[in-house]
Amino acid sequence: MGFYDLSKEARVVLVNEMTNTILNDFKTNSIKKILEYFEDEDTYIRKTAYQAVGKIYFAEKQLQASVLNGLKKLFTSADDKVRQTVINAAGEIGIVYFEIVQAFFDKGLEDEHHRVRNAVIGSIKKMADKNPKPVLVWCKKYVAHPDKEIRRQICHGIELRGRTHPKDILPLLKAFEFDETTRVKNTLIHVLGQIAYKKGCLPKVITHLKT
Repeated sequence: MGFYDLSKEARVVLVNEMTNTILNDFKTNSIKKILEYFEDEDTYIRKTAYQAVGKIYFAEKQLQASVLNGLKKLFTSADDKVRQTVINAAGEIGIVYFEIVQAFFDKGLEDEHHRVRNAVIGSIKKMADKNPKPVLVWCKKYVAHPDKEIRRQICHGIELRGRTHPKDILPLLKAFEFDETTRVKNTLIHVLGQIAYKKGCLPKVITHLKT
């Protein structure tokens, strides 16, 4: 039975059970039960698990080293779902402490599976929106990367911050202006469109484009 096949009340109970189970694993330096959640076929079980990891990291200061060590072990998994969920968990932490989890994203950008790379994009979006300074500095390192897929991920990842603070990312987007890869150019156009339709952003985008 999937997460959303359960009643609302049953989902609340399940979330609490999962959080307590994950907490216990970290207390005992184990990843056994966490691995089961991270490799679950149900997207929402995995989401509940990585959100629980983030909450535990912030609530249980004494377990932060255990959380990071557990994520490092899980990130070596051959299962792309597990690596995807590790990236999402690292993204929860990176909303506040990006430098602590930066290494996960350096490696995730080059992951062989699109599921993991898409998780990198999603995590950059939420981290850059809430914790822009270190995340955008990190992104800047990759805008001219020789790998077109990495350039595309960075371009797409900074989109969300641009919807509310276009001036923060328009200079970064300019780096993609003459990119010869169709996938990157299409992503750039998509991101500019996502920024421009937000209230008050169109004039800023047009002004920038004129340069």
